[in-house]
Amino acid sequence: MHAQPFNSFKEIRVAAEKKLVVRFDNWVDPAFAQRLAQESDIELRTNKREGNDEQGWRDLAQAHVYQISAAKDETPKRWFATEELLAKAPNVLCVSSTGAGFDTVDVPACTRAGVLVVNQAGANAQSVAESALGLILDVSRRITESDRRLRREIGFPREELMGREICGKVLGLVGMGHVGTKVAALGRAFGMDVIGYDPYLTSEEIGRRGARATSLDELLRACDFLSIHCPRNPETMHMINAEAFGKMKKGAMFVSTARGGIHDETALADAMRAGHIAGAGLDVWEQEPPPLDHPLMGFENVVVNFHTAGVTNEARRNTASYSAEQLVGVLKGGYPPRIINPEVWPAYAKRFEQILGFRVQSAASE
Repeated sequence: MHAQPFNSFKEIRVAAEKKLVVRFDNWVDPAFAQRLAQESDIELRTNKREGNDEQGWRDLAQAHVYQISAAKDETPKRWFATEELLAKAPNVLCVSSTGAGFDTVDVPACTRAGVLVVNQAGANAQSVAESALGLILDVSRRITESDRRLRREIGFPREELMGREICGKVLGLVGMGHVGTKVAALGRAFGMDVIGYDPYLTSEEIGRRGARATSLDELLRACDFLSIHCPRNPETMHMINAEAFGKMKKGAMFVSTARGGIHDETALADAMRAGHIAGAGLDVWEQEPPPLDHPLMGFENVVVNFHTAGVTNEARRNTASYSAEQLVGVLKGGYPPRIINPEVWPAYAKRFEQILGFRVQSAASE
């Protein structure tokens, strides 16, 4: 997969001064810095998350773009893109999340300040989808469970680790965006019956993306495997709770590669303990990494990952390339893809001209 081409734009005038992109030292593929280095009027500064706050604040005070990690538990709270941070960074025009998520960004605060928020949705979709399918296979065929047991025991009958085929089973997808669409295709390739719920898409569009549209209630009751692919926001927090798990078939399995907090971890542990949910594959947690004594860590039939579904060489390179190309276009006055708060455009355009001295293109000419 290659970086998405930036939308065509008409630059009215190039400002003479350097345009400054500031980030902190969360790991980013070198493709990001390499692409920005090709632009003579863009400077990238990378600051330490810990140990030199004064320099970080000095650079943010001058920054035109703040490139921020999407990982909420790897970024100190003081570096979150909040109203308080923006007040100390008066020249910031754009906050760019390094991933599809933007848990580290207060989007309403950015909108009030006339700051554009962008993300990299879709850049890691293939990797996350493959991981979701891998977790489905793992929990159904008990691969990790078998590995653990074989390393500590000899002489048990293989039938004690008997798994289930996924072919012919019902795969329920909550969220039919970039990742959900790819998971639907992978599920169908394995002979699964794929159903999907997404309140922002029509039934026809969900069908075009590879799933039969249902309500959330119908999906919970019908699925043998439930896989989560929606964003974390106030609407989805603890959406998959005790009531939701209770509606699922006894023996159904649960997988999430979306965001911690969408499923209620206590409710899932209770459903596992009761034997109602037969297995789970979890890539995401409310606290990352989870504590070693987390109740879900005690189940043999729970496969756990450290939010690594999108952490592949390909996904990280794509994310860096998407982001860098996006920011080059932003700083040339273009209308970027993957805007989170498009309603900010008029206020953003006014600030952009005041700060950089030339106009952005019209949103209508996207």
